[in-house]
Amino acid sequence: MAKMTNFNLRKIVTGTTASEIAEAALVIPIFFMVMLGIYWFGRAFNSYATINHAAREGALVATTFSCASCGNTPVTALTVANAVTARLQASGLDPSQIQAYSPSSLFCGGATATCNSANNNITVCSNVQLTSVTAPGSPVCGVSVSFQYPYNFSLPFAVPPYGSNAFNLQLKANVQMRGEY
Repeated sequence: MAKMTNFNLRKIVTGTTASEIAEAALVIPIFFMVMLGIYWFGRAFNSYATINHAAREGALVATTFSCASCGNTPVTALTVANAVTARLQASGLDPSQIQAYSPSSLFCGGATATCNSANNNITVCSNVQLTSVTAPGSPVCGVSVSFQYPYNFSLPFAVPPYGSNAFNLQLKANVQMRGEY
C-alpha cells in the first residue's frame, strides 16, 4: 500500500505539464486586479453615499428655523456646516478635505438669494427654486447645501512614467430640500 501511494504521488508531481502553471500565471493577476477594483470602487461608492447623507443632514438643519417666539430666524450657515462636519466625522471621513463646490441654481422670484460658504467650504444657499420654470403652478423654494470631497485610489501596476498610479475623483454633493416657511 505504501508503494502504491508513493507511486501516485510521484505521478502527480512529475506528470503535470506546465500549461496549468502558465494558465495560473495569467489568470491570478487579472483576478486580483478585478477584486482590487471592486474593493476601491466599493469604497468610492460608500464615500459618495456618506457625503450625500451629510449634505442631506445639513439641508435638513438649514430648513429648520428657531422658535416662533424668538423671532423665527433662519439657521446660520455655520450651524449647517457643523452638522455636515459632524456627520462626516461620525462616518470616518476627514472634514478638512472638503472643497468648495457651487453649482448654478435658479433663485425664487421676488425672494432675496443668499449663498454663504462657511466652515470647510460648505456652500449653503437659501431661496433656491426647486422646480423647473416650465412646471405648472408657483415655484417651490428651498435650500441647497453643496460641497465636494476628494477620493484618491491607486492601482499597483500603473506606475509612472507609463501611467499614474493615483487616481483622484471629486465626489460632489448637492442636496436641495424644500423649506417649510
